[in-house]
Formats: sequence, structure tokens, C-alpha cells
Amino acid sequence: MTTTRSQQLFDDAQTLMPGGVNSPVRAFGSVGGSPRFIARGAGAHFWDEDGNRYLDYVGSWGPLIHGHAPPFIHDAVRAQLARGTSFGAPTALEVEMAREVCAAVPSIEMVRMVNSGTEAVMGAIRVARGFTGRRKIIKFAGCYHGHSDALLVQAGSGALTLGVPDSAGVTPAQTADTISAHYNAIDETRALIRELGDELAVVAVEPLPANMGLVKPKSGFLEMLREETQKSGALLLFDEVMTGFRLARGGFQEVAGITPDITTLGKIIGGGFPVGAYGGRREIMECVAPVGPVYQAGTLSGNPMAMTAGLTSLRALTPEKYEYLENLGARLENGVRAALQETGTTAQMQRWGSMWTLFFSPVPVEDYAGAKASDAQKFGRFFHAMLERSFYLPPSQFEAAFISLAHTERDIDDTVEAMREALKV
Repeated sequence: MTTTRSQQLFDDAQTLMPGGVNSPVRAFGSVGGSPRFIARGAGAHFWDEDGNRYLDYVGSWGPLIHGHAPPFIHDAVRAQLARGTSFGAPTALEVEMAREVCAAVPSIEMVRMVNSGTEAVMGAIRVARGFTGRRKIIKFAGCYHGHSDALLVQAGSGALTLGVPDSAGVTPAQTADTISAHYNAIDETRALIRELGDELAVVAVEPLPANMGLVKPKSGFLEMLREETQKSGALLLFDEVMTGFRLARGGFQEVAGITPDITTLGKIIGGGFPVGAYGGRREIMECVAPVGPVYQAGTLSGNPMAMTAGLTSLRALTPEKYEYLENLGARLENGVRAALQETGTTAQMQRWGSMWTLFFSPVPVEDYAGAKASDAQKFGRFFHAMLERSFYLPPSQFEAAFISLAHTERDIDDTVEAMREALKV
């Protein structure tokens, strides 16, 4: 496989952009080697600048549930492009998107569109503080909610960690009210919520974490969060930027049967364009300007291109398509488990619907500590073995992979066969 053009671009890019990329994981730092520069995509595949074709399991990190360049979305976007890209004024498309989201997601009665998942969570946290009049935030180690200052805190080894910045440029004052707890630690987190009492504004959680690899919630964990936040008067925030419209129309909260106070969305609701949203109960969202005192604004929020692509994507997601994705996911899981057994490989295939991670760990991964204990070097070797076989996986042990509606049963079977070979490397 020749990668001369990608290597040349990467060499040039490193002189022009930090690390040669505009988002860190793309640089292949976790797996070694040089990234492929992608030229085009169609269906479940994309091609790099050297003409190499790959079966893609990243899908732009989740938004491309219909695959690359679906004609029905592109036709809608071209029609909107002829009418205009952005007006800085209200459009009917924003109203249609709000109605679509509110009808689908159980927790959302009103919604505000923004331009990224980071911006969505930042706005939701601000609203939670404004609504409750409280300051403290609980987040969980391994759950990523974007790169806003207050949420970039380190994971601690004790019951909680108070305000220790996890990035240069973030000051202790900016994280002083953020507490990092341990995901799936039911009794520990219950005690922490009770200890904080009327200081706690919001508990923010990925209900199905996918930013430390895919980790499933223990039975009773999310239920405990809902019960304890209601008792304390704090809000419960589900970050469904990845899981929203991915596992069901109503997101993971529909699957789990738990209704949070605030939900953040992104990715699929933009149909491949930059997007984010936060929403919740009417009384909470009416705290947002211009109705209420919590300020937030954005020049390109709700722009016609993202709204058109997103609406077209959402309206094409039927129960039958979610069933198709589940069937493909189950086929992949069963095949990988068989391959692990046949090759004598110690690893954990963790999946929910069309999201999955293969952890090189001797035991199931239940939290951030478990994810960090997995064998990242072995994953790196596996990743490159798959890449050489023309299968593009997330270039990090700590990211979820995605199946799209463009994948076929043949694609899944080919993937399993390639994995069987790659696991021997």
C-alpha cells in the first residue's frame, strides 16, 4: 500500500498546524505512524490521497449514520445552497428542526441550536447554574464533554478530585467548582451527591460513554443519578452528542427509560455539517436569553446548511433502519468473539447497537481506570494490521467505532475475517 501523498501532506501540515491536524486524535499519536489524508468518500468506504480504498468505521466520529455522501442528503443540501448558506436571521428550517428534536427526545421541550458538542455542553452547564443558582458540577472520569475550561479536569484516584486542570492554559480557578467522580461507582457517587447537597447545580454524564471506548452503565447507576439529583434539587445532564439518534430516535435515554433534565446533542442532527444543540424542560430553557438571564449566542447557530442536512438525515431514520444497524452490530460482535476464541486473544468486544470498541483487556471495561489499563500498544499493532488490510478503525484504543446504514453483511463478514488475521500479528 503506497502512502507517499499522505506522508507528503502530513510533513507539510506539521509546519502549518499544531501536530499537522485540527483535532489531536487524527495525528495517529496513540497508534504510531502517519495519518492517511482522505480525498473522498462514498457509502461505507473512503479513499485517501494515494487512491487507497478503506472500509470506514469512524464515520466522521459518528455523524455519518447514512454513510458517506448519501445522494438524498446531498440533493437537499445542493438545493439549499442555491437559496443561501447563512442569513443571521431566523428561518423556517430552525423551527422544523426544533419540532423534530422535541418530538423525538423525551427530555426536550425546548431546544437551542449551536455549532458543536463543546458549545452545547458549555451552554447547558451555564443554564443549569443559572436555573439552580448553584455552582458545583459533577462529571465522570473518562466522559468527555468537549474542551471548555470547566470540564477539563483530571481523573483522581480517590472518591473525588476537586478542580485540578487537565490542560495547560486552564487555571485552577476555572475548574474549582468541578468535581470528577468515577463512572459506574454507584455508592460512591450517591454519597458525593448527598455530601454536596444544595451546592450542586448539575451532574453531567455520557449515559453510554464512548470517549474512553464504549463502556456500558452498570444496572442501577443511571437510575441512581436520576433519583439522587431529584432529591438534591440538582439537574441531571445527559450528554448524547454521540448517542443521540444513533441508537434510537430518542437517544440512549429512550433505550434506558430515564428522562434527564437537560440533554445535549450533535453529530447526527447536522447530517455531516458542524452542529450542536442543548434542550430540556421548558422552565429550564426559558432561562436562556432573550427570554431569560442566561446569555448565549452564535452567528452560525441554526444555519440553513446544517439544518437541511440534519433534518433530511433524521427524517430518514426509521425503526427498520435501527433494526438493521442492530443486526449488523450483533453480526460483528458474534464474529469478533469467535475470532478472539479461535486466535486465543484476550480482549473484550463491547457493543451497543451500531457503536463498539475492542479493548485489549483481560476483563470487561467498566470505567476509565479499566480503559487505561488495557493494552494500548497491542491495539496499535492491531490497528495498523487492519489498516494494511484496508479497514479504517478509530486510531485510538479509547474511542468508539461506528457502523453505518451503508455497511452490508458482506462488509461485516469481511471485517471479521480481516480481524481474525490481524489478531495474529
